[in-house]
Amino acid sequence: MLYEISQRTMELESEGKKIIKLNIGDPDQPTPKEIIEAAFEAMKHGKTKYSFYAGEKTLRTKLASIHNVSAENVIIIPGSKWAFFSIMYLLLKNGGNAVILTPYWTAYEMAAKILGVEIRFLKAEFDSNWKIDIEKLRNLIDQKTRLLILNNPNNPTSKVLENSLLEEIVEVANDKKVTIMSDEVYRDLSFVKTKSTLDFGGSQILVNSFSKTFAMTGWRIGYVVVDKELAGKMMKLNQMTFTNVPVFVQEAALKALELKEKIAGEMKAIYRRRADLACKILSETELKFTKPDAPFYIFPKYANLDSEKFAFDLLDKRVAITPGTSFGDYREHFRIALTMPEEEIKLGLEKICEALE
Repeated sequence: MLYEISQRTMELESEGKKIIKLNIGDPDQPTPKEIIEAAFEAMKHGKTKYSFYAGEKTLRTKLASIHNVSAENVIIIPGSKWAFFSIMYLLLKNGGNAVILTPYWTAYEMAAKILGVEIRFLKAEFDSNWKIDIEKLRNLIDQKTRLLILNNPNNPTSKVLENSLLEEIVEVANDKKVTIMSDEVYRDLSFVKTKSTLDFGGSQILVNSFSKTFAMTGWRIGYVVVDKELAGKMMKLNQMTFTNVPVFVQEAALKALELKEKIAGEMKAIYRRRADLACKILSETELKFTKPDAPFYIFPKYANLDSEKFAFDLLDKRVAITPGTSFGDYREHFRIALTMPEEEIKLGLEKICEALE
């Protein structure tokens, strides 16, 4: 449903209608000019040719130093979606199943379905503050489970797993000899301090992207941290598919890392203000929600709501949201993306509240 809403929103915009887009996690801030200039300079200096399938050594070395691994463990990819698809393909093409903690980012399920991968869902609930039931997780994993997929901070709830709970999840995966694929694309923007799964050891895969932290969604660049065996397989798959992320884009990403502290700090400040504004407005309604630990989302619940119908009806009021069914079995929920200026967020939320009365 996420993509159906996005498609309908674009159709309405093509008709000249103004839509308050609270449906997609695409930062409204422009890519910082220093990053754009770095790409431009790279292009002017001829960095427009084929490159190494794993990515430029300078960028991989910088990322490796951040995560305390070897550059051989880092593979540059065209965004996090490619990571989900390629890793599932490489680890599950010969069978097995994947466990996904829900609510989840839509791309995980879509990739699994395309590849014919068996999926097992472990559902977290609003009423338990989105806490993962460790015993249910342990019982859900069997001898055919190859992959455990988690997203921390979470999209759509913007909740961060407590370090003690994250450690328990890693312990279960290690005990069961299951690889964790941890999507941490919002971690650098988190309002609260959180650890990476890499901090706990074991067979972990880190997925990250430059899209959210640096407002580079259209640049299509991300990376994974994997063991050397899987890195070699991913490098060969890159070779046979997209070849390499453009070198000038990688140069832009390198500049982004140089400025990460400044850019991430500014972004966090913006989204903290927006989250506070949204919470203030929504707290005056009958909606139930958890306060975000990170950008960009709020995932409110309204009793007996059909969020799919509500989302399409709301488009008539020129506001786009995403129904909760896009993220698992959450029909009474919907996701609000705080990726618009504050005045538009305020107007959009007011229209949402009016529609629920």
